[in-house]
Amino acid sequence: MSIFSHESMTNHHADGLLNQVGETLHIWWDRYERRRELSQWSDRDLHDIGVSRSDVAFETEKPFWRA
Repeated sequence: MSIFSHESMTNHHADGLLNQVGETLHIWWDRYERRRELSQWSDRDLHDIGVSRSDVAFETEKPFWRA
């Protein structure tokens, strides 16, 4: 007879880990999409929100994993 039960050998952290990975991937995708959209804004739109083309270039050149 084994001293380990199925319950004691189950990884109870797997669900939490998968949720964290999923949330991270969602955040990364959201950043990618927002930066791509920002790069397509007109100069007038950027002026309205007080952002320059160089600000946009700085933001859009970041890798998706950087905030």
